[in-house]
Amino acid sequence: MKTFEDLGLMPELLSAISELGYETPMPVQEEVIPYLLEADHDLVALAQTGTGKTAAFGLPLLQKTVISENKPQALVLSPTRELCIQIAEDLREYSKHLGGVHIVPVYGGASIRNQIYELRRGAHIIVATPGRLLDLIRKGEADLSCVRQVVMDEADEMLNMGFIEDINSILASVPSERSTMLFSATMPEEIGELSLKYMKQPREIVIGRRNEGTASVRHVCYTVHAKDKYRTLKRIADFYPRIYGIIFCRTKAETQEISERLIRDGYNVDALHGDLSQQQRDYVMNRFRLHNIQLLVATDVAARGIDVDDLTHIINYSLPDETEVYTHRSGRTGRAGKTGISIAIINMKEVGRIKAIEKIIGKKFEIGKIPSGNEICKKQIFNLIDRIEKVEVNEDEVAEILPSVYSRLQWLDKEELVKRLVSLEFSRLIDYYQEDEDFDAGNHTETRKDRVRKTSGQAPESFSKLFLNLGKMDGLNPQKLLMMVNRTVPDDVEIGRIDLFSRHSVFEVQSDMARSVIDGLMTLKRNGRQIKVDYATEEQVARQLERKKQRKDARSASRKDRSVSGKATQGAARK
Repeated sequence: MKTFEDLGLMPELLSAISELGYETPMPVQEEVIPYLLEADHDLVALAQTGTGKTAAFGLPLLQKTVISENKPQALVLSPTRELCIQIAEDLREYSKHLGGVHIVPVYGGASIRNQIYELRRGAHIIVATPGRLLDLIRKGEADLSCVRQVVMDEADEMLNMGFIEDINSILASVPSERSTMLFSATMPEEIGELSLKYMKQPREIVIGRRNEGTASVRHVCYTVHAKDKYRTLKRIADFYPRIYGIIFCRTKAETQEISERLIRDGYNVDALHGDLSQQQRDYVMNRFRLHNIQLLVATDVAARGIDVDDLTHIINYSLPDETEVYTHRSGRTGRAGKTGISIAIINMKEVGRIKAIEKIIGKKFEIGKIPSGNEICKKQIFNLIDRIEKVEVNEDEVAEILPSVYSRLQWLDKEELVKRLVSLEFSRLIDYYQEDEDFDAGNHTETRKDRVRKTSGQAPESFSKLFLNLGKMDGLNPQKLLMMVNRTVPDDVEIGRIDLFSRHSVFEVQSDMARSVIDGLMTLKRNGRQIKVDYATEEQVARQLERKKQRKDARSASRKDRSVSGKATQGAARK
């Protein structure tokens, strides 16, 4: 096993990381640090959240910094304010023995005047969110002309958030003779396109397998009727008395609704979503980091970049719109060698989506059995007993009040005292589960794909054709289209024929559900584009089918030409 000394780091950095308690490098650090110290390489590194990526790129950046040159020499881009702040703080910790390294974080939601002041003082490394950095570039306050190294951290998240145009503009301000490093948890097609555009023969370092989930995370799935999702959530929260985690919802409205219901039911939770001001978000996050909040209910956008240690659970109350986002969610637990549990609560129509996630993470979900009321009460009581057994008694603090306590309680024997303690602590749970009937996860395995009805020619009268502004160039395929419908339409919908074109698609849907499908899909975005869908006109359908036929004929003619050319060449060779 290698040590940090073996990686070629300078003594000042070794002292800093030793004081931080780093003993041996994590796999991504062991691979990346020597490679980046060796020369100015381009790099694509795939590793899960919480695997030590910041130190992997940060330590080489600091070692290559020329302190006497008081201009930005390195740029780190991150998708969110929270991650930007965290990276800057980590870099400052690593560089505390270097002396004079100035690291400036710039991000939205904070005073731009203060950030301009810091940049004018001189910065060796800028850590930035794309939007705020672009504002500073346009104002002439961020000079990137001397930047020699660019890092894009959580690159897939930046692309999901629609930052590609900002990134293009930022990199246009950076010298072309630079090294570019791209760190990501997943490898969607857009990451490959980004590396082709901005990198020169990058080395790809993969820790684990592409897009796979963290090895220390268990994945558990509860399949229930939609009406039972909230009941299932409550039972999971009650069954794990020491739970400390994030509940992910799909929309801001759902996030607010679930958090309010949990608070009314006596749970220690708060919400994090896009309607909160930056000051409110900071307040909630500080309480969560201090464990003053046990469960955080959040949307993906609000939770991006959150760096919180020791999360025990991630609960997917709603599956993410993009299947790859599940990897980011689950990667927030099971970090730094600890174990965690990622739970998905799904309805009967989402079984197919779980299978798609399994392919990405390279693991099978465990089938969760919803705990009974009796099991939950036992678990809570044993947790109380455990806390009582392990509590540290400060004799001096309690000595003065103990005689009065003994006097008041002397009429109770041990058994009666225990009964009253349990009743006092768990009366809410006991009363609730006496009235709430036990139920179990369903065993429904049929997916929407199993119900797809393929037709040919004209659609039956009971079906309507819809025109969608997404096609093959957007990565759309029949399975993804079906998933989109499943996510946005609560009722069963029968899908007929699907025709995919380059930039558009036409598909059949049962007529009485067509308006629900249109309204549902119009709430989504894909690859930063607003989805548009409407009833397809006969002219649209005919035009698209004709173009498809022309392309097919052209490909067929091209294959014939190549075949004739090949035969002619072979004939010439025989002569």
